[in-house]
Amino acid sequence: MCQHQSPCPSADSADRESARLVAHHPEQGWSLLCNGVVLFEDTGELLPDGSVIAPQRSLDVTLTSA
Repeated sequence: MCQHQSPCPSADSADRESARLVAHHPEQGWSLLCNGVVLFEDTGELLPDGSVIAPQRSLDVTLTSA
């Protein structure tokens, strides 16, 4: 799928998010990479085969009392 030199990482590689952007829609909260991965602003991913990578949420939560 990727026509870049050096080719972008495939959708099943660990560094798939470093592929180049094909489409970017921040108003809708998603971007399409040249390897077919859809990235969502909440850090979730949709892979070309339909697999879903759940959002990576930080566990660092600071609670304050009023």
